[in-house]
Amino acid sequence: MIAIDTSVLIDLIGADARAASAEDALRAALTQGPVVACEVVLAEVVAGLGHGAVVVDALEESGIAFSSLELRSAVRAGEMQRRYKERLRAHQAGTARGRTVPDFLIGAHALMQCNALITRDAGFFRDYFKGLKVIEPRAA
Repeated sequence: MIAIDTSVLIDLIGADARAASAEDALRAALTQGPVVACEVVLAEVVAGLGHGAVVVDALEESGIAFSSLELRSAVRAGEMQRRYKERLRAHQAGTARGRTVPDFLIGAHALMQCNALITRDAGFFRDYFKGLKVIEPRAA
């Protein structure tokens, strides 16, 4: 099972300029098994694009299933966010893009419940979720 990140799903549904590379990555992943989105990804996509029914229809049409977060994934997400905050404090560093709980929930879901994550934010997920296979959509 392979998880899909919010940014890639928005590319697909929103017909972003990167939709072709997202579609190629999704198609390749589907040949390996199910591709899933968790509730965090779905909530972020609906918040970004609106129209929940359109999002649900797009998931069904593209073959993406739903996979709910398990307790152990939620716990791992909290642990990783705590490490992230400790790392920032230790380096007294601000960050251009602050990481919030949803980022960690998505990563923990992919690591603990799936075999990989399709994402455009590979650096973050590789850094905080060691062992997670990351699939990056490539521009043609």
